[in-house]
Parts: sequence; structure tokens; C-alpha cells
Amino acid sequence: MRRRDVLALIGAAAAGWPIAATAQERKLWQVGFLAGGARPAELSGSLYGAFLLGMQDFGYVERRDYVMHWRFAEGRDELLNGLAAELVDARMDVIVAGATAAVVPLKRLTNNIPIVMGTAIDPVGLGFVANLARPGGNVTGLANSQDDTAGKQFEFLARAAPGVSRIGCLMNPRNPGHPAFLEVLRRAATAVKRELVTASVANGDQFGEAFNILSNAHAGALLVPGDPLFLSFRQRIAEFALQNRMATISGRREYVEAGGLLSYGERLADLYRRVAYYVDKLFRGAKPADLPVQQPTKYYLTINMKTAKMLGLTIPIELLAFADDVIE
Repeated sequence: MRRRDVLALIGAAAAGWPIAATAQERKLWQVGFLAGGARPAELSGSLYGAFLLGMQDFGYVERRDYVMHWRFAEGRDELLNGLAAELVDARMDVIVAGATAAVVPLKRLTNNIPIVMGTAIDPVGLGFVANLARPGGNVTGLANSQDDTAGKQFEFLARAAPGVSRIGCLMNPRNPGHPAFLEVLRRAATAVKRELVTASVANGDQFGEAFNILSNAHAGALLVPGDPLFLSFRQRIAEFALQNRMATISGRREYVEAGGLLSYGERLADLYRRVAYYVDKLFRGAKPADLPVQQPTKYYLTINMKTAKMLGLTIPIELLAFADDVIE
């Protein structure tokens, strides 16, 4: 074969190398997302869609660079075990746990697949990580502020409704983070001589019974801790509170948008967007054991003045001055 024919053959072969190499080097990552709440009608504009925006921030394009595998428990924690098993059995490259309760079955089922907490209460106390600086296992991500903000939520609610002596609190016995939250509330209630009334709700069918407990106890205000079930039923909770002239506070702005009075805490969408930082690090070879758990850096107070008017409450001027958002 003549030299020029050999060179032409090599050149023709080389023309295909970049494409072949790119196809081999580019991995289509498999990303699971286990959420405790209901699947939104459209992911793009939802809380969960914030994670996709975060991935865009790091230059990732869905279906080109990674494939999402969404699992939603629809506010039914009893489904989390099966949904977690589906993602683990499918051998995801990384799984995002959208709630505290979602971490529990994932951690039990795998020691190998990296798990990123989208939001978790007290991950050290619950045994998800060894410590915040050095998680030490296959779990890392974001810790939420529920324990840290519980006392402040109680304070804000008491200031907004100063005449209330009995304050109700919804609790989900299946939520591993709620006992610690309740303990903080009990100390806060004792300090200001207020009575705390708790009502348990483990599924959507139990709201009626819980509402009866609160009504019969003549609770004049209501605390709603973070929980996918409660978030899914936020409209019903807000309607009950308004009908019974109960001031409410929660950690999520979504409750205020539904008609609640106050919210104080981090923004869940911000946390989900920040999860992409961890996923990017993991894609690039980092180990979850070496990625420190992050905590919220900003808390937001939101007040619904329309609800305050319906309840006949005058919000103190200092509370309004402290608010980040006021819904008129």
C-alpha cells in the first residue's frame, strides 16, 4: 500500500475518534430522588424543580448528562421503604433524600450508593452521619433548621397571638425528627407558662381526629413542624385553623401562601437547589464521607396580613419590621 493511501486510511479512522471517545467518556448518570410529599403536577415550577435548576447551575443538562428517577410517597411514610428499595435495586449513581424520613430506609438498604440529604433534622443525633464536618459514611448533604428554629417559632406565635394560653402542635409519629422538635417546644412553653397540646397524624385519614383533639382542648394557636404529609395537606390545615380562629406558624412559606399566619425557617427550594453542589462533587469523584454537611445560613419570617385581619389580630410593629415577606 502506498504511503499516501496509508495516511488517508489513518485520517479517515481518526475522524471517528473524537465522537467515539466522547461517547465512552460521557457517562449518563442515574440520579434517584426520594420525596415524602406528593408529586407536583409540574416539576419545573415546584420545590423539587429547584434541584433541576441547581443542576443547570453546574452545567448539567437532563437526559444529556443525567437521568432523573423520581419517587414520591404522596405523604404516606409507609411507602418509603418500597420506593427506597426500587432506587437501590436500580443501582442509582446517587440518591437524593428529600426528607428526614426518606434517609432512614435508604441508609438501611445501602452502604455503597451515595445519599444526599435534601433536608434532614438532626442528622448526627439520628445516626445518619458521624459528625457534620466529616460525615464518615455514604450520607452527606443538608441539615435543616427545625430544631434550631422551634423556639423562635414558638416566640413569634406567642407575640402574634398574646392572648392565647393553649397552643396546639401537630406531630407525625413516623417522623424521626419530631420528638426533638417537641422537646424544644415543651421547654419554650414552660418558660412562658403556656400549655402545649399535641395531636398525632400519621396519614391523611387522621387529620379529622387530630383537629377534634385541638378543638376540644380549646387551642388558640397551632404549630406545624416540617413534614411531607403536613406540607401535602397544608391547605386543609390552613382552612381548619381559620375556621377555628387559630393563629398558625410553620417553618415553610408554603403554609402562609395557603392561608396560614406565620412561617419562620429556611426555604425548602433553596435547600433542594443547593443539593446540586453535592451531586456535582460526587460526579467528579468526591466521596460523601469527605463532604461536610451544610446547615442553613438564612431564615425567613413571612406574615400573612390578610389572615391576621380575618383572625382579628394586630401584628406587633417589631414583628413586621423583622419580617422578610409580608403577604397583603
